[in-house]
Amino acid sequence: MEGTIYGYARVSSRDQNLARQLDALASFGVRPERIFTDKASGKDFCRPSYQRLMRRVRKGDTLVIKSIDRLGRSYEDVIEEWRRLTKERRVHIVVLDMPLLDTRDDRGGLTGEFIADLMLQLLSYVAQLERDHIRQRQAEGIAAAQARGVRFGRPPIERPEVFERTLERYELGELSCTRAAHVCGVSRSTFMRWVVRERDAR
Repeated sequence: MEGTIYGYARVSSRDQNLARQLDALASFGVRPERIFTDKASGKDFCRPSYQRLMRRVRKGDTLVIKSIDRLGRSYEDVIEEWRRLTKERRVHIVVLDMPLLDTRDDRGGLTGEFIADLMLQLLSYVAQLERDHIRQRQAEGIAAAQARGVRFGRPPIERPEVFERTLERYELGELSCTRAAHVCGVSRSTFMRWVVRERDAR
């Protein structure tokens, strides 16, 4: 018995192209009542419709999506979801933007599944290389900026003129740490950091 064909579409607040995804799914032959949609931002990836879809699909069903990133926010997420659906739940996946990512039995059986898995691993590898390249460029940019004297993070808080006298009173036990910090107009942690540095410098 042939399984049911479902479609899934998702957009974020920055990517309002739901209509194009729906048109693509309809052109493939997915019935409107079997298309599930979500609107999720990059920070909030809660997908209630996708979760309902996952409760609906059964072994032998087919999930159709327009692009591979509909399965997750990162390629790690995509790989894991792909593995869970195709290996554990035995659901077929069709990615319309990438015809090679099609695990249906009539697309070559084990050969088709192997090609789809291989393509996905290749995409994951390329994505990882890109992430590594971005991190390397960021590190090189930071190093170059530091070499030019650029400082990162918040600038250090200047000690007020009353610090020396306040430190003396603190060390004599005349002021508590909280009171001494209040006199200097800083937090307790900042005051204690100054105290430690002052003692180390002696």
